[in-house]
Amino acid sequence: MIKKIKASTSEKIILIFLVLLLITTFATYFVIKNECLFVKNFDPKNIKFKDTNNIAILNAPCGNVIIELYPKISPNGVKRFITLIKSNAYDDVAFHRVIKDKLVQAGDIEFGKKDKLDYGKIGTGKSGLGTIKSEIDNEFNYVKGSVGLARTFKNDTEDSQFFIILQDEPLFEGEYTPVGKVIYGLEVLKKIKHQRHSEYILRPDFINTFRMLN
Repeated sequence: MIKKIKASTSEKIILIFLVLLLITTFATYFVIKNECLFVKNFDPKNIKFKDTNNIAILNAPCGNVIIELYPKISPNGVKRFITLIKSNAYDDVAFHRVIKDKLVQAGDIEFGKKDKLDYGKIGTGKSGLGTIKSEIDNEFNYVKGSVGLARTFKNDTEDSQFFIILQDEPLFEGEYTPVGKVIYGLEVLKKIKHQRHSEYILRPDFINTFRMLN
């Protein structure tokens, strides 16, 4: 007759600890691998907008970023932005410059495309449409979620590149042409890949699609 061997209290505690450790390790791995798990994805079909003609939807790796455009503040800047969006120019373009919890930048359609990414030149590319004049005279508060056109160190050099700020940046006011503001999906942008020691990203995330609502 085989006798059953009862586990001691200490052995039971060790077993429970090992099981909990295994579960915790698996759960942590799952969350890390699924960083979009707790990010809400907004469907524009379920949102009522005051002006549907000035709503743009940027689809990033973790979901939709819904932007309201401000043509009354920057008519030429918004016109250029919409022209590029409607031509699908921003699809598969890298978020090439990211400062954690501060700023994401994209829009280099010449050197930032997924299929022809040029790390040596990204951030310097052009659209082929020429530059436009800065529109910085109208009052605009660069609060969290604001979208602006990037430029060189000189005014009147805006083209296709744009940035979205993740915190208030009052020093940007009167310096950069504003084109709109994120009204839904700011948390999506906080999941864009960043690097600890550099603003410019190796193997960056990409814009999936960028479309006007209408």
